[in-house]
Amino acid sequence: MNIPTEQQILIVDDERININILASILKADYTLLYAKNGTQALERAARQLPDLILLDVMMPDMNGYELMSKLKNDEHLKDIPVIFISALSKSEEEEKGLLLGAVDYITKPFNPAIVKARVRNHMKLVRQRKLLEKYALLDGLTEIPNRRSFSERFTLEFKRAIRNQTHLSLAIIDVDCFKQYNDNYGHAMGDIALKKLAVVLSERMMRPADFAARVGGEEFAVLLPETPAAGAYKLADMIRVSVEMLKIEHRYFPVANILTVSIGGVSLIPSTDDQEENLYEYADQMLYQAKNQGRNRVVWQNLDLS
Repeated sequence: MNIPTEQQILIVDDERININILASILKADYTLLYAKNGTQALERAARQLPDLILLDVMMPDMNGYELMSKLKNDEHLKDIPVIFISALSKSEEEEKGLLLGAVDYITKPFNPAIVKARVRNHMKLVRQRKLLEKYALLDGLTEIPNRRSFSERFTLEFKRAIRNQTHLSLAIIDVDCFKQYNDNYGHAMGDIALKKLAVVLSERMMRPADFAARVGGEEFAVLLPETPAAGAYKLADMIRVSVEMLKIEHRYFPVANILTVSIGGVSLIPSTDDQEENLYEYADQMLYQAKNQGRNRVVWQNLDLS
């Protein structure tokens, strides 16, 4: 979840001269997008998801207040901050805009210093909010997605798999005898081992849709959308082998003298929402079998064949 260094502003105004003036004030510091009416603004906002919208109040086809209401009623656009720009200086007009959800008001004619200062202040708030959102979804130790992030992605991908009738594969990964490792090598070394495992998982996520997260102490999960059982099993075993190849000493593991992982996984073309919880439970059962069968192995089940 990278935060772009170039922040984007969508300027919505039907007057070319106003757009040109605002562009001359802001283009050195931000990436600028433009729309000359409300319909175009909605389309560009949905496609680009700008960090801030500068919105003219008086426009012919759809005024700024009407456009603001549409933005606030759109789940994907409602959190984009909006600054109204207008020649209307009456306090009741300003109040109306603020009550609709605008974060600020800039009046015409433009004072370049005021425009820069107000935009800069709100962009700073946007950056801070995005940083907070980013860190709320990352595991503090390994810096990969955390359980909350996994839960959100799992639900999203599950619904998409139902809608498109495509495979969804889920793997649960657990470090073998990790308590003994921590007890004998110390928690600092345990943390280092978990970080190395997180790097392995990140490197094995080949497609943008593939998703790995830390969901517990030494437990990780991997989501593989549009991936049938054979391909998912192959990737899971590559992860297992990659952890072996780290050759992290673990003299207190009875099966081997190095740190290894056990992996349980399932694949399914889901048809109903209630299968979501069951999918995780089935993967957990496969993990339990992998541990019972001697650890350092992958046990997978294709639920479409069960």
